[in-house]
Amino acid sequence: MNPQIEKLIKMFAKLPRVGNRAAQRIVLALLQDKTGRANALSEMLSVTANTIHPCKNCGVLTDKDTCEFCSSTERSNGQLCVVRDMSDVWVIEKSGFYSGRYHITGGVISGTNGTMPDDLNIASISSRIKQENINEIIFALPNTVEGKTTQSYIMSVVGENSGVAFTELASGMPLGGDLDYIDDGTLTLAFGGRKKL
Repeated sequence: MNPQIEKLIKMFAKLPRVGNRAAQRIVLALLQDKTGRANALSEMLSVTANTIHPCKNCGVLTDKDTCEFCSSTERSNGQLCVVRDMSDVWVIEKSGFYSGRYHITGGVISGTNGTMPDDLNIASISSRIKQENINEIIFALPNTVEGKTTQSYIMSVVGENSGVAFTELASGMPLGGDLDYIDDGTLTLAFGGRKKL
């Protein structure tokens, strides 16, 4: 195999949820395409990588200092939904039933992977509670041991005497469940039936 093609396949295979076979199919499709799609993709990826960055407040990807969720007065309803990454925000937004703000942790605490609290976007949650008058934190982290560990850690940092209600997604979220694989109806039930912690 050509070394350049092999290197490109390995780069695609390192992306989350893209295995070696999928990477091979993507690379072949792009290289064999006669419409100029590979060049257009390369240009767009370069432009996007240089203009898109995490919101300084919540971690949502944006091309401004503050994202559309943090800058919207309509989103200032006292609710803060804590999620793992941007794909979780997209899933929730697609459902159209949540109208509060977000906080992206950037992962979950995991001793196995060596991810500690200081590696995550957690420290700023306490200051956001005061600045944005947050009265409810909704946990939409993965329903896994790591997700629950992260949730417990955040609750301990914020503190029981903060006056903030802690809730988590309820019915419909299977143990070990990930938002990426939950349908809109199930997610609506999970948000609507969230329980106090």
